[in-house]
Amino acid sequence: MARKRKATGGMEPNNALTVEQTTEETGAQAMARKLLQPTLKNAAAASAFTGKMMGTDLEMPGIGDYADHIHAVTHEAAGGDIAMASKILAAQAVTLDSMFAELARRAAMNMGEYINAAERYGRLALKAQSNCRTTLEALAKLHQPREQTVRHVHVNEGGQAVVADHFHNHTGAAKNGKSVKQSDATGSAGTSPALPCADADGNGVPISSGEGQAAMQDARRHESGRT
Repeated sequence: MARKRKATGGMEPNNALTVEQTTEETGAQAMARKLLQPTLKNAAAASAFTGKMMGTDLEMPGIGDYADHIHAVTHEAAGGDIAMASKILAAQAVTLDSMFAELARRAAMNMGEYINAAERYGRLALKAQSNCRTTLEALAKLHQPREQTVRHVHVNEGGQAVVADHFHNHTGAAKNGKSVKQSDATGSAGTSPALPCADADGNGVPISSGEGQAAMQDARRHESGRT
């Protein structure tokens, strides 16, 4: 059976305020909770500003219509959707750029004859330009993939710790680098190459024949009065 679609041709502003009251609160408490909801407060502010901007020539939506739209947008944003935020930043950047162009034009028109007015318009133009740049930077940052640094600690024999930083990109394009091999200085004893010697076969330097090895000279000087 085909569903009947509700007619949407005419304007039917929704100005009704529905308050859900629980069994643990009074009517006043339920009303306070409803009025302090972020969606309802911002809907009231948005409707007031939009009404001033559009004037009285258009039939405006009701407060309930604004609240429903803001509730839907905030619900999507809470779930991680950044589409609305991206659109707002892009639209604001265009508006700020338009403000910069108009203020710069007014500064040029007053240059020479009305220097004070030209200076004020110039300052406002530069403020609009700076805010436009900041908005574009926020928009670019919003779409940049986040990067995390994961630190791996390898403890070798003898208590020496080797710290390696690996960067993980959330886009999945980057791969972790392979760990660097352990330095030869921390290897096991006896694996280092032998010192050069006269014998090509690697035998130690021969010791001269004799009954015993001559005692080494004491490197410390003998000084009287010391032990």
